[in-house]
Amino acid sequence: MSLDQDFIKVDQLAHAWTPLNASAMWRCQPEDFQVFEDLGFEPDGSGEHVLLQIQKRDANTEWVSRKLAKFAEVPVRDISYAGLKDRFAITTQWFSVRLAGKVNPDWDAFSDDETRVLQWGLHERKLKRGSLKNNHFTVVLRELQGDKVELEQRLQQISENGVPNYFTEQRFGRDGQNIKMARQMLIENKRIKDRHKRGLYLSAARSMMFNHLLSQRVTAGSWNKILPGENILLSGSRSHFIADQVDETIEQRLAEWDIHPSGPLPGQDDKVVVTAVYEMEQQYLSNYQDWCEGLIKAGLKAERRSLRSRVERLTWFFQDDDRLVLEFTLDKGCYANGVMRELLVATVAFTRS
Repeated sequence: MSLDQDFIKVDQLAHAWTPLNASAMWRCQPEDFQVFEDLGFEPDGSGEHVLLQIQKRDANTEWVSRKLAKFAEVPVRDISYAGLKDRFAITTQWFSVRLAGKVNPDWDAFSDDETRVLQWGLHERKLKRGSLKNNHFTVVLRELQGDKVELEQRLQQISENGVPNYFTEQRFGRDGQNIKMARQMLIENKRIKDRHKRGLYLSAARSMMFNHLLSQRVTAGSWNKILPGENILLSGSRSHFIADQVDETIEQRLAEWDIHPSGPLPGQDDKVVVTAVYEMEQQYLSNYQDWCEGLIKAGLKAERRSLRSRVERLTWFFQDDDRLVLEFTLDKGCYANGVMRELLVATVAFTRS
């Protein structure tokens, strides 16, 4: 199916640095891509919900949710999780199950070749989407070709500067299908009854516009800089404020990763402050006026997203002459693919999505 006319594929977006003449294979097997989810809190020990830390192999998050519901004999709506995790991987994440007075089943009996319960505990509230601190990744790159000195220099750049905080392929569906459906829903007024799919399409539309604007900031060299009139996002928060001037304090806070330049996730915005950066964003978004009107009509409120993603605790070693192992931590909502495209842009081969 062809791409939507407004959609630009992620691999065509601007890069922070000149691509290296390097290539590798990754995700050849689930063990090559491991993710550990950190909620930032523990089960509180009481309540009608059970929090379960589950390790899954080659299984998607929604499939595990349905499996949990069947095992606990509860409706699927009583299962929740903080974030979706990749299928072709080994991932450790938390789920919540609302038992509402029911007796705890034997959670150890839930474990099999694909899923394993690592720990569990009672909790007052269900897990909500996005209620996590960060994700830690272990990535194995195989059949590596390229200058190792250049690769290590690039890794050091990534460690110090982070990477552009693009939404990657997962957000847009196979061949941009979610964007095609978003156009039908927002512009062609097609009714989407499925609430989950409707949410996916709305998110994809906003992500597309954010990516395109971020790509412009990357091209201009300002994706990791604070501009006068910038809408500054506080680290680990949705709070933001306007920088009328860029002084030493702002620069220091930027260097310490306490604040970030941000871009719009379009929707209804009742707190507009007109600055040069705002006008630049509005001029860009005017190319998508019908999309933005559709998002407002759908009831979405405007939000902000950091233009840069910090790659924390980045370490690496060459396991063999042609194998590189990386470990790093990303904030919630940031993508490991965004790191890979700055290290091995357009040459990384996916064996399976």
